[in-house]
Amino acid sequence: MTDEEFEDFNEDGNNEGNENQPVTRAPLPRGDRQVIGIIEQRFGGNKMMVNCLDGKIRNCRVPGRLKRALWLRPKDVVLVELWELDKNKGDIILKYKPNQIEWLKRNGYLKTENSEF
Repeated sequence: MTDEEFEDFNEDGNNEGNENQPVTRAPLPRGDRQVIGIIEQRFGGNKMMVNCLDGKIRNCRVPGRLKRALWLRPKDVVLVELWELDKNKGDIILKYKPNQIEWLKRNGYLKTENSEF
């Protein structure tokens, strides 16, 4: 075993958990028609209530082209694109991954929640 291969192993002799997941930059909202939000409740089908970071609660939907690609649950952080004619509704166009959520919290785009207990 070479020195490079040996460095990839931890003290237990395996190389599990040693891969550092790269912290990628998260896509940010563009313009005034996109906003970050947190899913509060699912209504069924492709509709759900999203609490957006601009202080509004919006009724959002998943477009048909993303319906099977996005699996969403309450407390997921998503990117919402507002409708042109009705700013109280929007389309969910992206679900943030856990490492992207951490990047958003570190850079001040997403507030961290303090637990009561």
